Amino acid sequence: MNCEWVRENITLHVYDELPDDARHELEQHVARCTDCAGVLKSEQEFRALLSQDRVPEPSPNLLAASRMRLQEGLETAEPGRFWHRLAFDPATWLRQVRFSPALASAILILGFAGGLGTAYRFFPHSATQTTASIPTSAGPASEASITGIRSVTQEPGSNQIDIKYDTVSTQDATGSLNDQKIQQLLLFAARNNYNSGVRMDSVDLLTQKSGDMQVREALMYALQNDTNPGVRLKALDGLSGFVRQDPLVRDRVLLALINDTNSGVRMQALHLVEPMKADSNVRSVLTRLAQADQNVSIRSQARTMLAQMPEMD
Repeated sequence: MNCEWVRENITLHVYDELPDDARHELEQHVARCTDCAGVLKSEQEFRALLSQDRVPEPSPNLLAASRMRLQEGLETAEPGRFWHRLAFDPATWLRQVRFSPALASAILILGFAGGLGTAYRFFPHSATQTTASIPTSAGPASEASITGIRSVTQEPGSNQIDIKYDTVSTQDATGSLNDQKIQQLLLFAARNNYNSGVRMDSVDLLTQKSGDMQVREALMYALQNDTNPGVRLKALDGLSGFVRQDPLVRDRVLLALINDTNSGVRMQALHLVEPMKADSNVRSVLTRLAQADQNVSIRSQARTMLAQMPEMD
């Protein structure tokens, strides 16, 4: 056993995640190697420091969002260092398998999944997906088990909303916007869904309930984080009635005005804060924009708004 392997696995040892045989060998090595013993002591002190603060349990929303980001990352990531080592340094990863039952299990699962994938290619695709109509009284699956929202549609001339969402298979929930379960699915889609069209439909519907604080928080999240400018514009529309009365909304709109990469979103944000141009925070942002903003239209509009304001004593 060498120092490199020990230092790669010393954190697992500190958190009692190494199997017994690997733990024994690591302890034997640390007893002989003063450098690795120092690293082990530092890791143990760091864990003791972290344990002083209680770690909050992750919410179902956070778990679902993390799974969605992981899925997106896996779909877009290029083969990296791990696969290079797997192909060109088999001795290293075989040694890792020896000391890591979890890794061995993962390889076994990957092999099993590969077999399923091969079978999938030879059997009809229609057999792998089902759609079920679920009454909202029965409730959708928990947020932590939802993998994505496929579509959000509102029946013309009615208050009925139909949402198809994925767990292991596609599910279907139908109800009005006042239905709590429908609202929860819309909130999930607005924050986590990988389909920008579905996010836009969800945010558009949620704007009808922007008086609800949970909905307003989702709209502010979309304004700050969504990658689609159309979704951010929809979020601004939903927040427009609260810029005056909610300082948090005002600050998020000002952030969008300063930082958003889309000029249309910035112009809309500028329009929303215009009635509040006498506010000290708004005035400060307008002054900054009027002096140095790279967008000519925004710079000109900010100067016009400042010129219309009375002089401050």
